[in-house]
Amino acid sequence: MKALVTGATGFVGPRLLRLLDSPVVVSRSPERARRAVGNLAGPLFRWDPLREPLPAEALEGVDVVYHLAGESVAEGRWTAAQKARIRDSRVIGTRNLVQGIKQVERKPSVLVSASAVGYYGNRGDDELTESAPPADDFLAEVCVAWEQEALMAEQLGVRTVTARTGIVLGAGGGALAKMLTPFKLGAGGPLGNGKQWMPWVHVADLARLYVHAADTTSISGPMNAVAPNPVRNSEFTKALGRQLHRPAFMPAPYIGLRLLFGEFAQVLFASQRVIPKVALDTGFVFQYPDIASALREILAPAA
Repeated sequence: MKALVTGATGFVGPRLLRLLDSPVVVSRSPERARRAVGNLAGPLFRWDPLREPLPAEALEGVDVVYHLAGESVAEGRWTAAQKARIRDSRVIGTRNLVQGIKQVERKPSVLVSASAVGYYGNRGDDELTESAPPADDFLAEVCVAWEQEALMAEQLGVRTVTARTGIVLGAGGGALAKMLTPFKLGAGGPLGNGKQWMPWVHVADLARLYVHAADTTSISGPMNAVAPNPVRNSEFTKALGRQLHRPAFMPAPYIGLRLLFGEFAQVLFASQRVIPKVALDTGFVFQYPDIASALREILAPAA
């Protein structure tokens, strides 16, 4: 299937491109995107997702669209302006993508649109499958609106999957890169009491999950894009400390992180025991189902 990818220059994008055959890539800056992804991409097209529909020429012959573009939620404090950028990049960007699909005669057969486990909010020890209801905090409201825009493609006859993605772990960036420095300095430890559940996924499995969603015609609507074994934050920090041969006992208090990160600190302390029921029920096999094997693959070469 001929694929189109948005957000191809992010942390996950290049991993996905490697699984595809010369995919079309759209970007605000095709020149910068070409430098970033090289020959992993096929044709590149210019698209500003906040200002215009996805260009029709980019969709020519495309069978599947992978929509990964969106402002990072973990960069900077959540000022009113930053929260607007986070929301608009997802909601308006997805609306303009679907508008582009609407305008072409031959439409893709499937849209796999990223979403996030932020949909569920802070849910304690509850097991959260795709049927769990949304929370009502800022990220949950963004995810609900984001998914609603993506699901408008179903009215055009396009099977749509919203991939609710957890904490993405991989070498060279992502969430793990932000965590390594304190651990390497011997100052790593759990967030608060460490009892909160962390829905994580290895970046290689995440890219494969996106392809699985596109290839599996029985999947539509939400799909939790997380590993099958969520861990408590304390378990994660112990596993990371073991892999790095560093202590992991210095807890980070909520009040300190609230001062540092503002409202985003609530996300760091949220408990989300998310289970990838749709993926497992449709036969997906994880390469890295547990946190120890994931961290070993990511960190062993550099340890």
